[in-house]
Amino acid sequence: MFRRIGNTVVRHPVWTIVAWLIAAVAIVATAPSLPSNSDESSFLPKSYESIKAADLQQKAFPSAFTPSAIALYQRTDGGKLTAADKQDVARITTELGKKHIDQVQKVVPGPPSKDGRYDMTLVQMDSKNAGQPKQADAAKALRDDVKALAKGTHLDVKLGGAAAQTLDQQDSSQRGQGLIAFGTFGIILVTLLIIFRAPILAVLPLVLIGLVSAVANGLIAYATKLFDLQANSSITEILIVVLFGVGTDYFLFLMFRYRERLRAGDEPKQAMINAVDRVGEAIASAAGAVIIAFLALVLSTLGFLKQMGPALAIAVAATLVAGLTLIPAVVSLIGPKIFWPSKSWQKEPENARFAALGRGVRNRPALTAGVSGLVLVLLSLGALSYKASFDLASGSMPKTKESMVVQDKMQKAYSAGAAAPTDVYLSSTDGKPLDKSGFAAYAQKLGAVDGVAGARLTQLNKDGTTADFTVTLKYEASTDKAIDAVGRVRDVAHSDAPEGTDAVVGGMSSIYKDINAAVNHDYRTVFPVAAVLIMVILGLLLRSVVAPWYLMASVGLGFGATLGATVWIFQKGQGHSGLMFTLPVIMYLFVVAIGTDYNILMIARLREEAREGREPREAAGMALRHAGPTVAAAGFILAATFATMMLAGNSLLMEMGFAVAFGIAVAAFVMAMFFTPSLTALIGHAAWWPGHGDRSEVTVAGAGAHGSVPAPAGDRDTMAHDPAGRRN
Repeated sequence: MFRRIGNTVVRHPVWTIVAWLIAAVAIVATAPSLPSNSDESSFLPKSYESIKAADLQQKAFPSAFTPSAIALYQRTDGGKLTAADKQDVARITTELGKKHIDQVQKVVPGPPSKDGRYDMTLVQMDSKNAGQPKQADAAKALRDDVKALAKGTHLDVKLGGAAAQTLDQQDSSQRGQGLIAFGTFGIILVTLLIIFRAPILAVLPLVLIGLVSAVANGLIAYATKLFDLQANSSITEILIVVLFGVGTDYFLFLMFRYRERLRAGDEPKQAMINAVDRVGEAIASAAGAVIIAFLALVLSTLGFLKQMGPALAIAVAATLVAGLTLIPAVVSLIGPKIFWPSKSWQKEPENARFAALGRGVRNRPALTAGVSGLVLVLLSLGALSYKASFDLASGSMPKTKESMVVQDKMQKAYSAGAAAPTDVYLSSTDGKPLDKSGFAAYAQKLGAVDGVAGARLTQLNKDGTTADFTVTLKYEASTDKAIDAVGRVRDVAHSDAPEGTDAVVGGMSSIYKDINAAVNHDYRTVFPVAAVLIMVILGLLLRSVVAPWYLMASVGLGFGATLGATVWIFQKGQGHSGLMFTLPVIMYLFVVAIGTDYNILMIARLREEAREGREPREAAGMALRHAGPTVAAAGFILAATFATMMLAGNSLLMEMGFAVAFGIAVAAFVMAMFFTPSLTALIGHAAWWPGHGDRSEVTVAGAGAHGSVPAPAGDRDTMAHDPAGRRN
C-alpha cells in the first residue's frame, strides 16, 4: 500500500501539491471561528452536584447577585481607608454603574475588610457568557474605566474576579503562543541545520507543516462546531507543539530513509518511492497510536479534555497524510538539491558512537536492561508524592497578573474563601413552601463544619420553595483543604436536611471537588482504553502478542519516571502545592502515545535486521547502530519543542512542557535506545510469537519443510542487495 502511495505522489508531485493548496484555501476560508471558554463549570457534565446546584440557582434565583468582577481598593500608602477614601469608593461604584458596559448587569458596593485597609466594588455579568471572550472585553473596559475614575484620589484600584482572570488568561495565552511558536521554529531550524547542514531542508518542514497547521486548525474548528465541543484557550499552544514537533519527526523519518536510498544508488525519484515504502508503515503505525490515544479522551467526563482529544487527533491525522503525500511530493520535485550545499549525504558516516552503543546492547543486554530499568524505577518513586492542584486561573498565568494580585490580596484581607463562597440550596421535594423555623438550626449545623468560617441564610425564592445558605470557607476555593471542607459540608447538608427537603451544594470548591472525581474517573477509563488500543496497533504492526506487552510495560515505566521527575522538580524543588490536575492525563497520552513512536521505529528496524539473518542480540545491536541517529534527532527536536512551553510564563504550561519534554527524552534516549532493544535481545525469537516477524519468508518456509534454513541472499527482504538499506 505504501509503495502505491509513494508511486502516485512521486509520479504526480505537482498535482499532489495543487490538491493540498486547494484544500487548504477552501478549509481556511470556510472554517468557523473557534471560540474559547475558560469557565471551569462548563467542563463538567450535568450529572455532577455542583452543576445541579448551578442549574437550580438559575431557576430559583435568576436575578441572584454573583460577582463576575471585583474592583479592590486600597490606599496608595498602604494605610487604613479614610472617610474621604470611602466616599471616593462610593462615587466610583456609582459612576461605574452608569457606564452601562456590555455584559454588565449590576454594580454594587462590596464589604470593607476587617482591618479597614481594603474596600470592594462588585460587578455582576450575564452568567450565560461566563468565561467567554465577550466578558474578557467587558473586564478590559471595566479595568480602564475604574482606573480612570480613581485618578486624582489616594486610591490604588485593581480589577480581579472571574472575568478579569479570563482577560489576563487571554493576554498570557497570546504572549505564550508567540514565545512557544518562536522557540519551536528556532529549535527545529537550528537542529536541522546542524544535522543536515542544508538550509533548504531545514526551512522546508516549517513551511510545509505551517500549511498543514492551517488545514488542521480549520478541520478542528469544523469538528468543534459540528459536535458542540468545548473550546479551551490552552489547546492552541499544545497544537503548535504537536503539529511542528510530530510533523518534524515524520519528516525526519522520511528524510533519513530518502538519504539512505540515495547513498545505496537509487535514482532520486525511485529513492523517494522506496523511502515511503520502507518507512510508511512505521509512520502510519506511530501516528495511529497517537491518534487512538488522543481519541480515547472522548471518554473523559471533562469537557475541555473531550475537545482536546479530537482536536489533537485531527492534527496528527493531517500531519500523517502530509507525511505520506505532501512531503514526498515536494522533496521529489527538489531532488538531491535539497541537501545543498552539503555533500555529506553522498556517503554513509561511520556512526561510531551509535555503533559502540549497539555493541554494548549486543554484548550485555541483561546489564543494559537492568540499569535502564533501575533508573526508570527510581525516578518513578517520586510519583508516590503526587498531589493535584485545581487552580486553573493562577496555573494558566503568572502570579504578577492583576487578577492574581487581587486574588492574593483578598485571601489575606478577607476570609480566604470569601472571594468564592459555597452555596447550599435547600429545596422542598413536594413543591410546598419550606418550613422557615428550621433555617437557623440548619445554618448553625453548616457553620459548625470543620473548615467553615461561617454560614447564613441569604435568600429565599419568591415561592418559598428554595433557600440559599451561603457558606464561607476558611480556605481559598481551589486548595485541598477547601475541597475536603466542601465534602464535609455536603455530608452535613445532605444528612441534616429537614424532612421533605433536598440539598445540593454549589460554588467553586464544589466544582473543583467534582472535577477531582471526574479526573479520577478518567484515570480509570482513559488510561486502560488508550493502553489496550495502542497494544492492538503494536500487535498488528509486529504480528506478535508478546512484544506489545513488554513495550507497553516499558512505556508505563517511562510514564511513572516522568511523573516522578516532575514531582521532584516542581513539588519538592519549587514548593508547588501540587501539579495541575490535568497533567497526568495529558502526560500519559503524550508520553505513552508519542513516546511509542520511537519504540515502533526501533523495534521495526530490529525486525528488519533480524530478517537479514542476524541473531536477536546482533539484530538489536545493529538496530541501535543504524536507527539510533534518527531516534536521537527526532527525540531531541520533539522534546525541545515541548520544552518551549516552559517559556509561556505560567505554571500550567511550565509543568506540562517539562513533563512532556522529559517523557519524550526518556522514551527516545532510555526506552527506545536501551531498554526495548535489550529486552528484545534477551527474549529472543519468543518476542515475535506466535508469528515469525523476525525471520524472512524463505527462512520460515524452509524451516517448515526442512528445519531452520537461511534464505539465499537474493531472496531475503527486498533490501537484501543493499547492505546500507536500513530502516531509519
